[in-house]
Amino acid sequence: MIIRIVKMNFKPEKVSEFLKIFDESKQLIRDMPGCSHLELLNDKNESNIFFTYSYWKSENDLNNYRNSEVFASVWTKTKALFKAKAEAWSVEQKVIL
Repeated sequence: MIIRIVKMNFKPEKVSEFLKIFDESKQLIRDMPGCSHLELLNDKNESNIFFTYSYWKSENDLNNYRNSEVFASVWTKTKALFKAKAEAWSVEQKVIL
């Protein structure tokens, strides 16, 4: 399983627009093959910083999403609202023995 974390820093006046985009697209993303979880987190101290946290069954599933029309549409609208470039990480859970 791949966990994808994306940090997004929005122009403060664009936060409500982003939240509308996320609300309208969250189910489309959740319905993508291989996506088993998607949530939106908001920084405790900076209200214009958000993180998406999603689980993907495989890297191939994540890449298929990233190459999809759903991603292209959502990302184009979202990216226009940024104050700073987004940061993203793909991580895996590891069992510590």
